[in-house]
Amino acid sequence: MKWSMEEIAKITGGLEVGAAEIVHVTTDTRELVPGDLFVALRGEHFDGHDFAAAAIAAGAAAVLVDAPTEVEPRIEVADTLLALRQLAADRRRSLEPVDAIGITGSTGKTSCKDLLASGLGVGTWASPRSFNNEVGVPLTVLSAPDSTEVLVLEVGSRGLGHIHDLIDVIRPDIAVITSVGASHLATLGDVATVRLAKWELVEGLDSGGIAVLPAGETTLAEWAKRDGVSVTSFGEQGDVRVEQLTLDELARPSFTLEAGGERVELRLSMAGAHQAQNAAAAAAAALALGRALPDVAAGLAVAKASAWRMEITPGRYTVINDAYNANPVSMAAALAAVAAIPGRHLAVLGLMAELGDAAPAAHRQVGRLVRELGFAQLIVVGEDPGIAEGAGNIAHPVPDAAAARELVSRMLADDDIILIKASRSVGLETLAGELAP
Repeated sequence: MKWSMEEIAKITGGLEVGAAEIVHVTTDTRELVPGDLFVALRGEHFDGHDFAAAAIAAGAAAVLVDAPTEVEPRIEVADTLLALRQLAADRRRSLEPVDAIGITGSTGKTSCKDLLASGLGVGTWASPRSFNNEVGVPLTVLSAPDSTEVLVLEVGSRGLGHIHDLIDVIRPDIAVITSVGASHLATLGDVATVRLAKWELVEGLDSGGIAVLPAGETTLAEWAKRDGVSVTSFGEQGDVRVEQLTLDELARPSFTLEAGGERVELRLSMAGAHQAQNAAAAAAAALALGRALPDVAAGLAVAKASAWRMEITPGRYTVINDAYNANPVSMAAALAAVAAIPGRHLAVLGLMAELGDAAPAAHRQVGRLVRELGFAQLIVVGEDPGIAEGAGNIAHPVPDAAAARELVSRMLADDDIILIKASRSVGLETLAGELAP
């Protein structure tokens, strides 16, 4: 990818000041390399314009800004976030006829993305991280090499219209919905609205596109029929099914994957029975591209999970870091996976964010589940709408991760299994690293 500043100004409706050749786009000065265009975005606690001069000093070819600055070379636009999306949409068009697979869902997006990228193999481009929002999706497309044959894009949504706004960047040929459940209820309100938000990805399919849907989601199936969308389903009674599922001593699933009368035996390196369904969704998408099931299964078997997702670190005791994010479905899946591993079980849990009015009941249910699954001890970190209440006398509330580390260090014994999970805002991934034996 090479752009002149004049070309970028034309794409974004901006004004170029100075001259430079752009070979890459970044929004983070910590990851900047020479030749980058630094896009100055604003967040709740930062303003990228404060780093514009530092970006040039670090080797950026130019900066893209929407506030007054004397830094050169620069491109002035009305809205840097919109401009980032416009650049990504232009890059997506330039990659044609590359196939694009968009993946959304309340849970399983990142795991499905990791599995699918591995299942498709050479020529596939997917972000190595969970780049699924209005910044991450454009950056994933913009970083795709010219040799890309298939784009795999994870797409999140915190509100109606979020996915719709990214469709020009994604331009999906296949749309995968991994699941529909209680996530981002603070902004979406209820599961019915979550379903509508996820459907925006399917609505973005061009004619001839294929939706990969969970077999039990009858509403989605009805919408697909209404909209004339071809469907490949996965799950129980789906087109792609998991059969004879077993878990090993680290809760890694082995199973038979069945599709169209063909069967392959498969063992994943990712932990948790739920990963088998994510693998089925990934396989369904790969088969929709015309790939052979044995080839796909071989790739699925060697797939590695993104950071902080059921990362298992064995040693004197075993630490399972699933601290990237949490909602009621993913929390239940992680707890069940850990409970299936032989040993004494402990958990360090925190807030499930963005659940709105459903938060107290959802957190109490998590606490009850911890107790019902037989966990020996539970440490609840920070704000807690009800986990400790649900868990009863095995719960130990602490104010922060530092206090959790001190308490857990006194509790842990040889051969224990400890799960660490919360929404990202709680920041428990650091604790997981500190506890690793």
